[in-house]
Amino acid sequence: MSLRPTVDFLLYDWLSVDRLNQRERFADHSRETFDAVLDTCERIAREKYAPFNRLVDTQEPHFDGEKVILPQATHDAQKAYAESGMLSAAQDYEIGGMQLPYSVEAAANAFFAMASVSIGSGMLTTGNANLLMAHGSEAQKRVFALNEFNGRWSGTMCLSEPQAGSSLSDVATRALPDGADFESDPLGPRYRLKGNKMWISAGEHELTENIIHLVLAKIPGPDGKPVPGVKGISLFIVPKKLVDTDGQLTGERNDVALAGLNHKCGWRGTTNTLLNFGEGKYPVRGEAGAVGYLVGQPGEGLRCMFHMMNEARIGVGLAATMLGMAGYHASLDYAKNRPQGRPMGPAGKDASAPQIRIIEHADVKRMLLAQKSYAEGALALELYCARLVDEQHTGAPEAADDARLLLEVLTPIAKSWPSEWCLEANSLAIQVHGGYGYTRDFPVEQYWRDNRLNMIHEGTHGIQGMDLLGRKVLMENGKGLQLLAGRINETIERAIQVPDLTTHANALGKALQDVGSATKAAWATGHPTDALANAVPYLQAFGHTVLAWIWLDVALAAQAQPGSHARTGRLAAARFFFHYELPKIGAWLQVVRERDLTCASLPEDAF
Repeated sequence: MSLRPTVDFLLYDWLSVDRLNQRERFADHSRETFDAVLDTCERIAREKYAPFNRLVDTQEPHFDGEKVILPQATHDAQKAYAESGMLSAAQDYEIGGMQLPYSVEAAANAFFAMASVSIGSGMLTTGNANLLMAHGSEAQKRVFALNEFNGRWSGTMCLSEPQAGSSLSDVATRALPDGADFESDPLGPRYRLKGNKMWISAGEHELTENIIHLVLAKIPGPDGKPVPGVKGISLFIVPKKLVDTDGQLTGERNDVALAGLNHKCGWRGTTNTLLNFGEGKYPVRGEAGAVGYLVGQPGEGLRCMFHMMNEARIGVGLAATMLGMAGYHASLDYAKNRPQGRPMGPAGKDASAPQIRIIEHADVKRMLLAQKSYAEGALALELYCARLVDEQHTGAPEAADDARLLLEVLTPIAKSWPSEWCLEANSLAIQVHGGYGYTRDFPVEQYWRDNRLNMIHEGTHGIQGMDLLGRKVLMENGKGLQLLAGRINETIERAIQVPDLTTHANALGKALQDVGSATKAAWATGHPTDALANAVPYLQAFGHTVLAWIWLDVALAAQAQPGSHARTGRLAAARFFFHYELPKIGAWLQVVRERDLTCASLPEDAF
């Protein structure tokens, strides 16, 4: 079963991405060039990634005392990805990019995520370089970002610390000016960093000739003490190996040392590291302290880093989506070929009658349809968000600002919803396989293990819920939420004219009203403690409402297609979501509306 027909439908029949070539930035492109990119990425994913997904899961990275060792397949896959040009796909021609729409880039990357999310591709490297293009100096762009885009170097983001995960205001890594001339370095104000960073994906390897770490640290104030809170956080470029202003390696190692590899439940093909900065293992000019270059202004580190974090959140959502899709395809294939049981009714009582395939059982169809509704709905959501990125960057001013606000509101959903419900899809994929699904003879158990990370990294569900209810729906006097409601109502107005979709349209309208009233009720007392006590149920209800809207809009596009099995399947998935999933929001919103403090007020001794 191929992913390509679904991608083509969503990109062209639903989002009309091929019309973007009417804009100056994409004028050289057409559906043919977009298809060529998708063809290339689909081929590389099929040849260099998919065959080695189990290999990289079983042959975990290990440290031999000098280097981190990864399977040769990982080196080959990363090389093929870099040579494809996808690291700089959206960049200007002048710096070696393809000026592709982000929506096409995201769709192309979906093939790699589905083939082997564990091998990874270039999400962090591209995000790192994009951040520097937005906030770095000209020298930082030229030396660091461009060498990441061309694949010579790779990038990381170093936020968390052993004692500070989501609570970034508590980071303890320090940055001190490196000498009296620290402000005159051509690569930016030069500092020495000391501290420890945890959970750093791709933090140590030999896949590229250098690794560019983006590190959050605090510069002491005039009193010599760190500035408290997030306002004291600055952002630094800390290369693994020191470089000159021409982007050449100087031959000197920076004072960044691997303290250990984390051994994970999934994503085993990608190193995850604990890094020590400035402990003196690799002294620079005879001194301990990792050399780092300030990005932007002091104290603006978190603002800069959010540029990368928001990109990463959409990337995490896409990774979760494609793991759900991989499990769906695997369990669908299994269900079509596994004989088990006999039909219900008198005919099924004849033990001599031939067995039927499990896809003929109603409950197996339920599990497959649930997976389809989660995975295809999530892919539609991610590509819709990617299309908003294109609108933000190339649309008319008003449309671009609307896209910006919509992205602010939808980003917590784009990250959290697939990471919860496509994980559930993977659980259902195991269930469809029965006992075989719980063995390593089939890939679905690995998909579940790989996907379990996605509810955690780049902000847990709790963080996403507080971001949505505590910030995003309130920002700019609720304008983003109003814009989203407007888009949803536009879809409702179109769908209510289609007899087969009228009931769905009315159900979505009721859900939208319920989310609106719950939002007001949550903040009725004005106390964040009351409002945010049930931020995650709010996030879940909001997400299901958004996905119901996405499915209704997709159903409208499917209705316009001539009769086909794909059309029937999409309309059935939409019907499943409205009948089986959307009604769940009532329970979630009830505790939000009532500002239920069952969880928040329970004393710890009661546990």
